[in-house]
Amino acid sequence: QLSPGLRTPLLPVWLCGVPGRHGVLFGTDSRLLSHWRAERVFHLYFYSGQRQQTQTAHLTIDTHSRHWEEAPSEDACSPGKRCPALEMAIRTKWAGATISWNGTDPFS
Repeated sequence: QLSPGLRTPLLPVWLCGVPGRHGVLFGTDSRLLSHWRAERVFHLYFYSGQRQQTQTAHLTIDTHSRHWEEAPSEDACSPGKRCPALEMAIRTKWAGATISWNGTDPFS
């Protein structure tokens, strides 16, 4: 029998399988599970446990940014550039979100 915590997690957790990397994408704000207003600007973390990842990647997700007003050089997913698979996975839930890697090199 599953514990209630496994059926209804207290914090948002997703298991991710992006090309070449499997890991856990998680948040530390429980409001993401129940309060849509918490989905404006929030933080997610990704950890794969692979040797080349020395620390958890800290991502800032902004679902209401005006990405079309930014300079084209700032958009990692502009035409002609390859968008990191983890960003594409995040955008399946939050379409059009701007994702900041906060100094971490984006994984392809």
